[in-house]
Amino acid sequence: MQNMANGPKKRIAVFGSTGSIGRQALEVIHANPAVFSVEVLTAQSNDELLIRQALQFQPNIVVIGDEKKLGRVKDALAGRPIKVFAGEKSLEEVACMDIYDMMLAAIVGFAGLRPTLCAIENGKAVALANKETLVVAGDIVMKKAMDNRVPIIPVDSEHSAIFQCLVGETRNRIEKVILTASGGPFLGKKPNYLVNVKRDHALQHPNWNMGAKVTIDSATLMNKGLEMIEARWLFGLRPQQVQVVIHPQSIIHSMIQFEDGSIKSQMGLPDMKLPIQYAMSFPTRLANSFPRYDFRKPASLSFEEPDTKTFRNLTLATEALHKGGNLPCVLNAANEIAVFAFLRNRIGFLDMTDLVERTMQEIPFVERPTLEEYFESDGEARNFAASLLKL
Repeated sequence: MQNMANGPKKRIAVFGSTGSIGRQALEVIHANPAVFSVEVLTAQSNDELLIRQALQFQPNIVVIGDEKKLGRVKDALAGRPIKVFAGEKSLEEVACMDIYDMMLAAIVGFAGLRPTLCAIENGKAVALANKETLVVAGDIVMKKAMDNRVPIIPVDSEHSAIFQCLVGETRNRIEKVILTASGGPFLGKKPNYLVNVKRDHALQHPNWNMGAKVTIDSATLMNKGLEMIEARWLFGLRPQQVQVVIHPQSIIHSMIQFEDGSIKSQMGLPDMKLPIQYAMSFPTRLANSFPRYDFRKPASLSFEEPDTKTFRNLTLATEALHKGGNLPCVLNAANEIAVFAFLRNRIGFLDMTDLVERTMQEIPFVERPTLEEYFESDGEARNFAASLLKL
């Protein structure tokens, strides 16, 4: 096996370093100082944590998205050989710089699209934790990656599982991929229960420790819908080849069924550090001290069909997956507004789905959008969804 520690360090640019994925990625880097170095750290508004991370990892560049906080970050890092920038444009400019080997794309939501495109156009490998990048413009992103011969290695546990199962299978045809979903905190609940759900309850995921946006998406099953669309582009699948099954234990992270009927799965305890480490170190597997799943203490592994009548987000996402065009982009934009409003107690749990559905019905359909049209659709969908909420 190749020993990464004997070669040059892989220089990592962590875009979204203060979020859940970014923090765990830095834990992996900290545990493997002979393998990785941190070249770039970016955050939108959490300047305090960004400053602590910069002092610990001594990156080449730090970017704070919120320009009002630039002075504070600069003052805190004064006298150190760390360049400090601010604003959205700086994120794109730094992504285009030839100072790193791999971008860990962990900015939440649509905001991660432009920097990721910059990295791809600059020929940089991408460890992709931002599923919205492929949901919004998967056709354009994957074509750019192919044209620039850039590897996009998934960080999402489900897509990492599929990626791992495909190693050594390049000549073999996939019949379908089966994405597993925990079902979130409200598995088995019906609308008469969900109508009263509040944000704090929805943020209590049974298996995974994630950021607020992803946790709410998991509770509504929108997360799984977005992952279906992501998988379609990431692995070059037809929409009908992507299936979802509820697996409450989150031990099997996803499966592939090949055309001979054989099924491969990737298993492990629910811990995001494993797919993060795998993406950053690929094709090498690094030893670690993460907890192991123990078959000698068997818990039952169960599977069931998702309840799409109650959790209609999965139905809306499936519709977007099959229709394509700008519809997944509209779905994502409306959902980001809906989750934003729910987290601020502006709308109810079930209202989020209604908001997404109305927006999908309202925004004009574009069958083959250009990148500019994707950005226009995103803006239109956000404005319409926000107008319904009077935001």
